[in-house]
Amino acid sequence: MPTIACLHTVESNVALFSATCPPDLRLTHTLRPDLLAGAGEPGGRDAALAATAAALHALAAGADAVLLTCSTVGPAAQMAAEGTDVPVVRADRALADAATAAGGTVVVLCAAPTTLGPTGELFEESAARTGARIDLRLVEGAWEDFRAGDVGAYHRRIAAAADGAFAEGIATVALAQASMSGAAELARLGKPLTVPATSLDALVRRFGE
Repeated sequence: MPTIACLHTVESNVALFSATCPPDLRLTHTLRPDLLAGAGEPGGRDAALAATAAALHALAAGADAVLLTCSTVGPAAQMAAEGTDVPVVRADRALADAATAAGGTVVVLCAAPTTLGPTGELFEESAARTGARIDLRLVEGAWEDFRAGDVGAYHRRIAAAADGAFAEGIATVALAQASMSGAAELARLGKPLTVPATSLDALVRRFGE
């Protein structure tokens, strides 16, 4: 059974990925909230990406693949992949590929303002291959709820934003951050795509080939 070493910057992602993990994979978890904090500091993004890449590279030594679950420092996955033969997977890349596969308009919801840049770039890369159009939206107030520890309000706010997009006639809504995935069960007008489900499904397919 393949062992996937997960690098998280938010503690709640440990439980999210563990609960979503299929029987075909074994997950280990490393928590580094300092990487996300560093990326949010003025001028701290480059240092945070370098530190994240180093952490991913270290995890690769004892795993069949490494999974980075944080969108904000997502670009570090490619940096780390260039220095190891072990697959280093950016969790939200699988989400972007799945969301854009059918083309059309894709609404991408973000909660943390720091994810807007890297998430937008990632989804545009995937959209360029299929002709999809990306509508990137920040869910106002959601990150404040999360940081205050009110996860229920966080998920309700995101679910309302997802339902708003579905009500506009949008067929595909993606929740860009792993921590947002609990909102998928609260949405009433459609089922948003989530990072844990799409990234772990992609790993199952990779190792099943």
